Amino acid sequence: MKLSGKVAVITGAARGIGKACAKRFLDDGVKVVISDVDADGLAATAAELGRPDALRAVVGNVAKRAEVDQLVATAAKEFSRLDIMVNNAGVARNQDILEISEQDFDDVIAINLKGAFFGVQAAAKQMITQGGGGVIINMSSVNALLAIPTLATYAISKGGMKQLTSVAAVALAPHNIRVVAVGPGTILTDMVASAIYTSEDARKGVLSRTPIGRGGEPSEVASVVAFLASDDASYITGQTIYPDGGRLILNYTVPVKEK
Repeated sequence: MKLSGKVAVITGAARGIGKACAKRFLDDGVKVVISDVDADGLAATAAELGRPDALRAVVGNVAKRAEVDQLVATAAKEFSRLDIMVNNAGVARNQDILEISEQDFDDVIAINLKGAFFGVQAAAKQMITQGGGGVIINMSSVNALLAIPTLATYAISKGGMKQLTSVAAVALAPHNIRVVAVGPGTILTDMVASAIYTSEDARKGVLSRTPIGRGGEPSEVASVVAFLASDDASYITGQTIYPDGGRLILNYTVPVKEK
């Protein structure tokens, strides 16, 4: 219970990794405010997790600064402070790079990168006001480093997330605020099912580049998030930790046409 008594906010928590983080934090004695744009999914998750004494659910769109500010304000109002911010909300679209519209590009960047930036700002302001520092955890991806052509907008947003984490870590270090990121490989979530495991060949292609030989579980990412949020990680800032089953140590493959 190294996190007992802390207060956390998690965006994109109706399902998948965000939901797993909420469960892990509650199990570790953290008071949690979860948020998602999907009101029905968020309500179902809140009901499943239970714990009305330690859990609040707020419907919100991270692409809108005012709604992120309100989310952080809810944590401060309900639980008196904010110690941990998890900027997890994200979307991925599997598209040919030549077919990506301006709206497609704007939608992904607004949620994945702009929303995380707003989360960093709002959380840091609250942490500075209350004193005592805190931890901001951004959800990145192996796609911050890999170049998968059909996930262009997602990869671009996660590349930006890497730099957001770096610059915020330097800027906020004087306030005793650590900023770190987690870059999962292929985790078995609804987003992976819709954007990455689009066919059996696609699934086999991912596994052929994953030494552990399977997709990850959301709870395995939540374990890394819990570690980074704790004092066990007190000397880690500005870094991205990659729970990826060994994905990044392998080269990406491209089709070879014989001449």
